[in-house]
Amino acid sequence: MPSKEKFVKELISRDRKLLIEDADKEPVYGKKEGKIEIVADFTEYSPLHIGHRHCMRVAKQKVPDGIFVAVVPGPFERSGRGLPYIMTRQARADTAVAVGADIVVEGPPMGIMGSGQYSLCLAKIFKALDADYIPRGYKPLEGFNEILQRISDGRGVAPKPYKIIDMDTKEVLMEGKLHEDNYVIVSLSRSLKKVNFDFKGKFIFVKRIEGVSGTKIREAVLNQDLKSAEEMLPLETAEILKKEMDSNKAPIHNIRDEDGIISLVNESSEVHLKSLALLDDKTVLNLINGRPFENIHLIEECISRGFSRHYKTRVLSSLEARIDKNTISKYIEKYPSVIRVLKYKDGDTLQNFKNNIPHRRIELWQ
Repeated sequence: MPSKEKFVKELISRDRKLLIEDADKEPVYGKKEGKIEIVADFTEYSPLHIGHRHCMRVAKQKVPDGIFVAVVPGPFERSGRGLPYIMTRQARADTAVAVGADIVVEGPPMGIMGSGQYSLCLAKIFKALDADYIPRGYKPLEGFNEILQRISDGRGVAPKPYKIIDMDTKEVLMEGKLHEDNYVIVSLSRSLKKVNFDFKGKFIFVKRIEGVSGTKIREAVLNQDLKSAEEMLPLETAEILKKEMDSNKAPIHNIRDEDGIISLVNESSEVHLKSLALLDDKTVLNLINGRPFENIHLIEECISRGFSRHYKTRVLSSLEARIDKNTISKYIEKYPSVIRVLKYKDGDTLQNFKNNIPHRRIELWQ
């Protein structure tokens, strides 16, 4: 059985090839042939817990005859924080369908982009699916209902440093920072506005349920003690996660291609390092002056502080992926060049999905 380190290296190598190929493809659009409504949800499912299941169930109850499409990121298996996921997107797609999703499609490679870039990609995939509904979980907060109402009315709301504004009136709606789930909603509304997607009346806002801790779930997985998190995990998730763990494909959220990162930083030219996504000139200079490195912790210390507190981990993910800024720009410009289906409930559902979205370049995960 191959080691998890080797498994992760193979994933990254495969996904590098996949992203570069996708960046060179042109999306193809046509007319929808059906009238079934599309409910599109973007969730990382790392792993899929009872909060995710609750949001899915609320959306499916609201649109019982629709097709529930889960958009699950994405190449390189890195989160928006730049951190590795617990298990692969294929396994996460398996859990989504097992819990009730109809179709799972691949989302963008979050960990090697800035937050604005992958929010833009999310908006573009919702537009490519011509989503009729977008369910999103939120955390109740004083004053946030007004923001949700404006978004429900189809108005763009944008996060700025320490404040939230109405994109049309420039009115400050809230001061301070938002909880992560709430921030995603606001950021997504801004991106949907940028891509000219009419989202009036399309959001299904679902209040987050209490008693779910992603940190505790991840600790339980690392300690191989799933029983301690069983109240937070659907049985289907626990079964698939155990199967992945038994085959040494999970957990992988504490594993990076450390040798690849060290070799790249020690051996690459300054020009090559500067070409890579997310790397700024100051960080590259620090890396050049600090080498040779013996571990990635010393490399991380050389990464300059970005506006996002997750900047350093994203840069590490970029060093793993080794994708240059120009390729990322092409990828975003054409995104989604392909609608890649990771999992589907059955053949009829897949055909209905194909008939009810405008994007015509659809591939099944191999």
